[in-house]
Amino acid sequence: MTRLIIGAMVRAIGAYPSGWRYPGAHRDPRQDAGVLRLTARLAEEARLDYLFFGDWLATGTDLEHRDPYLVARIDPLSTISHLAAVTDRIGLIATVDSTYADPYTVARATASIDLLSGGRAGLNLVTTADPRAAANHGVDFELVNGTRYERAVEFETLLRRLWDSFDDDAIVADVATGRFLAPGSLHETAFRGRHVRSTGPLNVLRPVQGHLPIVRSGASPRSQLIAAQSADLALVAANDLAHAVSVREELRALAFESGRDDRTLKVIAPVLPIVGETRADAQQLADELSELMQIVEDWPDGPPPGFPASRSLASLSPLVGVDLAGRSPDLAVTPAIAEQFGAAGQQLVEIVAERTGRTPGGTRPPTLRHLVVAAAVNAPIIVGTAADIAGEFETWGEAGAVDGFNVLSAVQPAQFEAFTSLVAPELVRRGVLPPAYEGETLREHLGLARPESRFAYPSYAGAHI
Repeated sequence: MTRLIIGAMVRAIGAYPSGWRYPGAHRDPRQDAGVLRLTARLAEEARLDYLFFGDWLATGTDLEHRDPYLVARIDPLSTISHLAAVTDRIGLIATVDSTYADPYTVARATASIDLLSGGRAGLNLVTTADPRAAANHGVDFELVNGTRYERAVEFETLLRRLWDSFDDDAIVADVATGRFLAPGSLHETAFRGRHVRSTGPLNVLRPVQGHLPIVRSGASPRSQLIAAQSADLALVAANDLAHAVSVREELRALAFESGRDDRTLKVIAPVLPIVGETRADAQQLADELSELMQIVEDWPDGPPPGFPASRSLASLSPLVGVDLAGRSPDLAVTPAIAEQFGAAGQQLVEIVAERTGRTPGGTRPPTLRHLVVAAAVNAPIIVGTAADIAGEFETWGEAGAVDGFNVLSAVQPAQFEAFTSLVAPELVRRGVLPPAYEGETLREHLGLARPESRFAYPSYAGAHI
């Protein structure tokens, strides 16, 4: 069987827009610490490879309706520092935006966390095109947006140089001679690019992993080229199995053309499983989450400012090919109505049936609200039992579509508990996950070798100089 990398993309109040409204869901960011510790414990017991923490450097009232998990969240580097102290084996990946961060500060913080955690830290480097983030950092958006990819490459280059400031065996601490550092073991790492610069060297020892695993994401050609050239993990959202196979092959080809071993680039896809003891249980949960989703028509006098316009019957109409103006969002979609839909509308009906079990003409027909939600929630959702979900993972792995998955949870903590208690054991049974951790560091979990320093030279170990 294909061994896959399985990580959890953690969103403390859940990844589904209405997940926080579900009975018993965590919904208070002031209490995130407890949920994060619970998530870490469950993930480590299930032998997941890592916990992944994204980021967004701005907030606003529009986010409460579009992406409520982004409204208020703990800084990712602070989060993995906290969780490193309450875990032993699982990897911990934090996001840093290279458009605004200081490379020396990031190198120092990440090398420190890697040393403190015994080699379990990873770094997701992103570059954001967001005017609010630029304003928060006091920079001109047009200026940084035009140069952010160039800065991203320079940022990573400087990070790697700084991480190599010390040789692995730099500290000899020879009491007899009074020699603390091996001669020549602390290197000049000065870098002066167009966008970032530092004299170096870093005042932290080389990370346990040599370099922290670097994660890259993004669908643009420039983002994918940067990922292919130097990333360890590439996060790629795929529409379906065939698309995923094509994207992975393209990334691997780009990696090979850049002169690296393309097998060292691991392609990871996000997935949002909705897990139930039975398929009907899972579909019932998906159905309830759909009904908890608010749409424009829920406000007769107009939705709040910033509410996503795509979540409306007006946006649904051109998709299905039928004018739905003036209809109730809770109108049942009968076979007669469904027959009027074009191809895209028929596909939405099929998606709703797969997720919720509702079919036109059935005892529980879908409503127009279900179709709006299916069109608006742009996430790769799998609804079913542990066997259903593990089988889908296995199918994608064996088809060469991915090297692993980032698992999102619709409702926290209940759905993460369901994944770790039901799906993870099934993945172990199928050989997709190992029955025990096979390594100590995140690099080992990911099947990646430890890189040599760019200043590698014969060891001074044991020498008295």
